[in-house]
Amino acid sequence: MEIKNIRNFSIIAHIDHGKSTLADRFLDFTGAITEREKVSQFLDNMDLERERGITIKAQTVRLNYDYNGVSYVLNLIDTPGHVDFSYEVSKSLAACEGALLVVDATQGVEAQTLANVYIASDMNLTIIPVINKIDLPSADPEKTRREIEDVVGIEAGNAILASAKEGIGIKEILESVIDTIPPPQGDLRFPFKALVFDSWFDSYRGIIALIRVFDGKVSCGDIILLMHSGFSYEVQKVGVYDPHMKELDSLSAGEVGFVIANIKDAGRFKIGDTVTLKNNPAKEHLPGFKEPNLMVFAGIYPIDSEDYIELKDSIEKLKLNDPSFSYELENSLALGFGFRCGFLGLLHMEIVVERLEREYGLSLISTSPTVLYNIITLKGEVKSALNPMKFPPSKEIPAQEVGRIEEPFIRANIYVPSEFLGRIISLCVDKRGLQIELKYITKNRVQLVYDLPLSEIVLNFYDQLKSLSKGYASFDYEFKGYRPADMVKLEILVNKDPIDALSVIVHKDKAYFRGRNIVEKLVTLIPRQMFEVVLQAQVGSKIIAREEIKALRKNVLAKCYGGDITRKRKLLEKQKEGKKKMKNIGSVEIPQEAFLSILKI
Repeated sequence: MEIKNIRNFSIIAHIDHGKSTLADRFLDFTGAITEREKVSQFLDNMDLERERGITIKAQTVRLNYDYNGVSYVLNLIDTPGHVDFSYEVSKSLAACEGALLVVDATQGVEAQTLANVYIASDMNLTIIPVINKIDLPSADPEKTRREIEDVVGIEAGNAILASAKEGIGIKEILESVIDTIPPPQGDLRFPFKALVFDSWFDSYRGIIALIRVFDGKVSCGDIILLMHSGFSYEVQKVGVYDPHMKELDSLSAGEVGFVIANIKDAGRFKIGDTVTLKNNPAKEHLPGFKEPNLMVFAGIYPIDSEDYIELKDSIEKLKLNDPSFSYELENSLALGFGFRCGFLGLLHMEIVVERLEREYGLSLISTSPTVLYNIITLKGEVKSALNPMKFPPSKEIPAQEVGRIEEPFIRANIYVPSEFLGRIISLCVDKRGLQIELKYITKNRVQLVYDLPLSEIVLNFYDQLKSLSKGYASFDYEFKGYRPADMVKLEILVNKDPIDALSVIVHKDKAYFRGRNIVEKLVTLIPRQMFEVVLQAQVGSKIIAREEIKALRKNVLAKCYGGDITRKRKLLEKQKEGKKKMKNIGSVEIPQEAFLSILKI
């Protein structure tokens, strides 16, 4: 295939604006799949994606299309739409020359629409606006066209009107891709140079790497060099997905496909690396894409401590499929050995934990999500605290050495119908937000811009936002740096012993309410013991909440049928001493259900 007849493009949009359905219609229209193979969300091949109706992992497919008597190869990369998976979007766009911007005709421009356009614009991609779902009764294409021009800032006079569900406009979109998006630049005479933009682990083949070839070509039997790590491997197979795996003799400049080179060690392989040939290497690296900005951190532990090694292997394999999360070893007195993992957001955290449980058959506990705090000492040193155990006062950072504490802030863009504006402003104020801008996009739609502490977002902000706006609000954010904050460590004590897994970092103003909620919940979850159990919430040296679980009592007077009162008093005193001794040496077994319930508060 001549390079001038190749087009590489992505689909970008807000969540639920019809990207996956549009990709299905492309597969149908170009004959890439048979009637028997047709299934909704064909490229979303994870059960989790189909159950939730979202795209999690970017997928690539090669489409063959004849236009004006010329055969073209269209390399489509379907991308996620949720804010948590913007890293997947940046990976995909790094391999493209253009993008389809899909906007729902009933909902208009939303938060992630804008965020994805900015990513594409930064990479100098050609953007084709597509107004989808025009078949719905509430669709307003002209209003959506004006929003694209006013809010996004791109010309939408020639935006293509489409309905992915009904198959309207599919032909026009494909022809526009060929006419508008430029062919890839590259030269077969130059040394082979390709960008690794995705990968996953296969039990039999090792790492399967998706690459975009910029110059030269690679064939089976070639010795490739990973320029970042310096390791070299012999190519076993190359090919494309059309949409099924199809082996080819070689991949040439401009093409998108896969390479299998029997790579088993994840540590030697990096997404964004440049691949070249060992005997004729390229002179310089290709520019990669933006690195993931980890926002949320949580501990992941196996319910059965014997599964720790299995969890370690599973996380390493999942890291190959999803390089956008990080992990490091962590040890908890209550939960044993586990990992402190970093995620792009709350949904990303849920997906990673669920994938570990489903794909690797593990039973896991995830601790309460937290964020990365900066501790500035009196000497001016900056120390990071990922979890409450490292937050002052701690062994690493005594309280007397702390100068100030800084927490991460985000700039949130919220799009909401004007009828819900008051509720959303109240929510942002309650979350310690600072209003930056309030702008009416149309008579009925408002854009709110707030600076918010990330620690308030990771609890239940998104759920509350959707609930208060009846699902109509959309939300996107970007990191805005660190600011001083009055944060404290809230510890939960059971019979004066701190339970590290239940410790959290909270703002001083909200510590009492959070502590009260946790101890009241624990009273209902911890079974009664033969001795009294005292539950306390503590900030520093101050107890801010306290509850008791009464002891189980045995009637030691049941065998006394009269007699002197001194005999009964002697038995009661003996029982009292036994209870006191048991309280000192007894340990409270906290059931796993208690941890799971508390971590959801």
